[in-house]
Amino acid sequence: MRTLLLIYFSLLVLGTSAQPSKTEKNSLIKWYTFEEAIKLNEKTPRKIIVDVYTDWCSWCKVMDEKTFSNTVIADYINKNYYPVKFNAESKEPITFKGTKFENKGEGRRATHDLAIALLQGKMSYPSIAYLDESNQLLTAVPGYLTPDQIEPILVFFGENHFKTKKWEEFSVGFKGKVVKQ
Repeated sequence: MRTLLLIYFSLLVLGTSAQPSKTEKNSLIKWYTFEEAIKLNEKTPRKIIVDVYTDWCSWCKVMDEKTFSNTVIADYINKNYYPVKFNAESKEPITFKGTKFENKGEGRRATHDLAIALLQGKMSYPSIAYLDESNQLLTAVPGYLTPDQIEPILVFFGENHFKTKKWEEFSVGFKGKVVKQ
């Protein structure tokens, strides 16, 4: 009986650890690595959004489940941006614009230098960094956003309204496709 329980438990652990995460499996958004997005942007310029998250951030998970799973939001992101999911505590070094960014591993929740650069040192999760077609940081927006909150921001940058209007002017007149929650 003990052997049977041990085998069952081992198979259960192996089976669940081999599964893709719920976010990856059910995602409507085609997420790229940072390097993939930069490379794609060289061939076909498009803005980049970087979802800066951590594994322990509960609001990051809520944003995946409620905001990024919204079909209006996912469709808009897929059509207008190269979306990147970037774990702010990842260990992989990334070379960007000739600079090597890495996680030096200092402390329990060490932060990757790229996350620090993208968020301009204002570490808050989740945060979305917006880059233009030349890979220049436009801004970073901290905090959990519902679909109706993120939609005008996506359109503001995605359709270059930021070049001709101030955010306050744009957001007041914005009529989105997402139903307010």
